[in-house]
Amino acid sequence: MIDTLSGLTTLADWPVQPAVLIVLVPAIVAALSVVLTRKARVPAFWLALLGSLIGLLAALVVLIAHLRGTGVALPGTIGSLPLEPVLRVPLHLRVDRFSALLSVTVAIVALVVQLFTRWYLREDPRYAGFAATVSLFTAAMQVVVLSDDILLTILGWELMGWCSYLLIGHDSEREKARRAAYKAFLVTRLADAPFAIGLVLLATGAHSTSITAIVAFWTAQPSTFLSAGMIAVIVGVAGKSAQVPFQDWLPDAMEGPTPASALIHAATMVAAGTVVLARLLPLLEVSRSARFALVISAGLSTVLAGFLAYCQTDLKRLLAWSTVSQVGLMLLGLSVMPMGGGPDLALDHLVSHAMFKALLFLMFGWLSVLVGGTVVARMSGSTRLHPATRTLVAIGLLSLAGVPPMAGFISKDLIIDEAATRAVNGDGVAGIAFAALVLSVVLTTAYCMRAWLVIDHRSIVERHAALDVVDDSLDVQQVGIVEMFTTGVQVDRKGNEIDPEPSPAPVVEVEEPAGPPAPDSAARFGLQVLALLAVIGGLVVLTPLLDVDVQHPTWALVAATLLLMTAVAIVVRVQSLGMPYGDAAGRLSKRLRLSADRGFGVDSVYVAIGGSVLALARLVADSEHALDRGVRSSASGLQRLASGGARLQNDTPTAGLIAIALGVLLVGLVGISLW
Repeated sequence: MIDTLSGLTTLADWPVQPAVLIVLVPAIVAALSVVLTRKARVPAFWLALLGSLIGLLAALVVLIAHLRGTGVALPGTIGSLPLEPVLRVPLHLRVDRFSALLSVTVAIVALVVQLFTRWYLREDPRYAGFAATVSLFTAAMQVVVLSDDILLTILGWELMGWCSYLLIGHDSEREKARRAAYKAFLVTRLADAPFAIGLVLLATGAHSTSITAIVAFWTAQPSTFLSAGMIAVIVGVAGKSAQVPFQDWLPDAMEGPTPASALIHAATMVAAGTVVLARLLPLLEVSRSARFALVISAGLSTVLAGFLAYCQTDLKRLLAWSTVSQVGLMLLGLSVMPMGGGPDLALDHLVSHAMFKALLFLMFGWLSVLVGGTVVARMSGSTRLHPATRTLVAIGLLSLAGVPPMAGFISKDLIIDEAATRAVNGDGVAGIAFAALVLSVVLTTAYCMRAWLVIDHRSIVERHAALDVVDDSLDVQQVGIVEMFTTGVQVDRKGNEIDPEPSPAPVVEVEEPAGPPAPDSAARFGLQVLALLAVIGGLVVLTPLLDVDVQHPTWALVAATLLLMTAVAIVVRVQSLGMPYGDAAGRLSKRLRLSADRGFGVDSVYVAIGGSVLALARLVADSEHALDRGVRSSASGLQRLASGGARLQNDTPTAGLIAIALGVLLVGLVGISLW
């Protein structure tokens, strides 16, 4: 690609930096879509598609340059603010191997989502607005990926929060969608406050908003302020990534259209926290308290969300909880990196997760349109009814479970191996991470196996038909015993031909109404690309884009992990036998499943905390009103006193002196009594 462009063999030679195009093109497309297309579906689609393609091509240019060794980390791609020497605000974009890989990942997922959305929202009058929001969401995530300035990071971070509100609440006529959008916005905004405070604290100490300068300053001069700032940033990351204690908003966000779920869960908002912490990884290594806080939050999220995923009665919510668990795994990958190491393991899993999770969400969306929902009762046997979906769903679940040679297997096992190595060397924090990772292997295998057994479940009719084919003889069943020994035409005693048995009345076939059309060839091609990358995407560890040791894996640990996964899969299969819809989770108590569907009552905790805050706010407001009334009363009294004084001043001198004397006498008496 680059060779065909004479004189542009390095990124520095381009008149307009590809990194700028990666960010600006989808943003411009979003603005043009709102202004020009409004409710026009066809122009809106082609404009969104064009923007996605240009963004992907620009990202590929950057990626190929780094693969060829001609790519360099280019600063100064936007400009700077004139605030020196008090504060340096360079507003740089950072084009390195990490941002190159992640930009391509975001662009691929966004393109496939745009292709799929055209079919999924084919009858939605607000399709144009949805497509524009997806483009803006993509631009915001690309800003976070490419940013080397905390102001740009905060800009992209906040813009994603607003876009997620619009996407989740797209079906605004439904109360559930509106409530889910409000909840997602409020919970993430609550966590955004400490996120911004933490970044500002770090920038204030370094006297610069440049992430590179911030990292260089605080690694050389670690202090309590560094830990406070990093913990505040981690709180913000936990909110955006739906980690404990902010985990409950993400499953409710499933009320939004499935393409929105695919975009939010796979390659944008939920993964943005991993990208930010990857940039700040050296500070995480210096601050032990911040690293410990990250491991606790991510470890709890990985295990809790994995269990909740297994218990869900809605398979779309199962995928949502699995996202919470898998993002926790990415963050654990950051926390177990050795001193001086890079965030390669976590980013490798981010890329793998983006591919197979986007594939699964879009495939479940396809099936939900065909069967009318994503609850277990409707999804049961859906891939058998619609065989075109079977292979793609299987690939997605196998990669999510981490079955070799899928991309998910490579990225997950590399993190487990690193955690085990550091735990053996006496790192207690890595030991906590390793324990959570082992539990996540069990839970991930369990809910993936359960989901497959449900959607590939054979119905009672299918099982009986199979038994009929095995037990019945075609000759005996369809040919009478008399006909087997009779040849020629049948005649009576007189030789007259016997009329054959009258044929039954013709059956009039009534055509059933046609179901929804399948996704068009472009959307199916996009799904196939995601499936291919979910299989071979792990090979990225062999490229210069990631610095990962794949030559010396702990084979005993790999074998133990695979044996554990096999045992769990067998147990889940046995549990599913004889259960309605082939659902192994049906053996759990109804009370447990109901509680799990509600996220173990985290909403009630939110309500209790919110109620306490509102009560305190009312108390403060009442106190302010009382204070205001007191001030107003005092002012009125002083005004009356002043008016009286004015009248005294205007009276005769004798009367004024008498009044003053009486006042002095009164003050004296009060003073003596208090003495």
